[in-house]
Amino acid sequence: MTLSELQSLYDLPFFELIQRSRGVHEANWPEAEVQLCTLLSIKTGGCSEDCSYCAQSARYNSGVQSERLMEKAAIMERAQAARDTGSTRFCMGAAWRGVRGGTQRFEQVLDIIKDVSTLGMEVCVTLGELGPEEAVRLREAGVTAYNHNLDTSPEHYPNIVTSHTYEDRLRTIRNVQAAGMSVCCGGILGLGETITDRLRLLEVISNFNPQPESVPINSLMPMPGTPLAENPQVDPFDLVRMIAVARIAVPKAKIRLSAGRTRLSDETQALCFFAGANSIFYGEKLLTAKNPAVEKDRALLSKLGLSTLAPNPSLTPPEADPDLPATPSCNGSACC
Repeated sequence: MTLSELQSLYDLPFFELIQRSRGVHEANWPEAEVQLCTLLSIKTGGCSEDCSYCAQSARYNSGVQSERLMEKAAIMERAQAARDTGSTRFCMGAAWRGVRGGTQRFEQVLDIIKDVSTLGMEVCVTLGELGPEEAVRLREAGVTAYNHNLDTSPEHYPNIVTSHTYEDRLRTIRNVQAAGMSVCCGGILGLGETITDRLRLLEVISNFNPQPESVPINSLMPMPGTPLAENPQVDPFDLVRMIAVARIAVPKAKIRLSAGRTRLSDETQALCFFAGANSIFYGEKLLTAKNPAVEKDRALLSKLGLSTLAPNPSLTPPEADPDLPATPSCNGSACC
């Protein structure tokens, strides 16, 4: 979709917008189901990057202690617990710039993935920048989806991150697609961006070919010690509008209501589900931030009459549209 099309949607009266997005949602996701996902930080803190929102950056005094890569047995225990409490997608995140083939650390990660992939869940990882060879090896090890968020618009991005570029992120996404993994790609609201920046983010994402399999919509959880520690909370209605526009722009994706849910009332979350969100991260923590308790999430879903999505470990990536150009680089019109 174009920026002008997205802006026209966003500017609709609130109820008209969410009615439209609900229609798109029901056409593409007729079952009243929400996917439960669990995210585990398998290597925390000490990251060399300067992402202004991230407590795991070694450049900020955030209080997050640097930890080595978790032992495989501990990860398997957490993965089995996630499966047993209803998660059908297990995502492992590591705080580093990216992965390099041939290193002991990468081999350890591949070994962990192979075991986690036997548990009957979708396997998602977020490991930073990814080259083409590393992407293939992750796919062969059992990764079904790779998470790599764009965070914000190309224009606002340099105000948030300077240690890597927007093009670096797009290159990783193209490598993921070429390797046959699904793409999980979204952004963060509350980084000091404008509404136009939020819609530009959706413009870039909606022009991926194929479109992402899932789109996480995060609200900033300001972390002490980071440059964005004092940023104000995202307006709940702005969040619902963003989810509604994302649902229309990327109709077949799972729209994941992600970070920031601890600050949302049950009523706001209900509006998000109505507008098109159909996945949540589930469990006690979301990397280094708190997440609503399992029992509370279950109770809310029950009140809303929403069931949980059945496991689909053999996730098939969306097919590219042969009539559309490939996922753009920052030299393409959809990006810059």
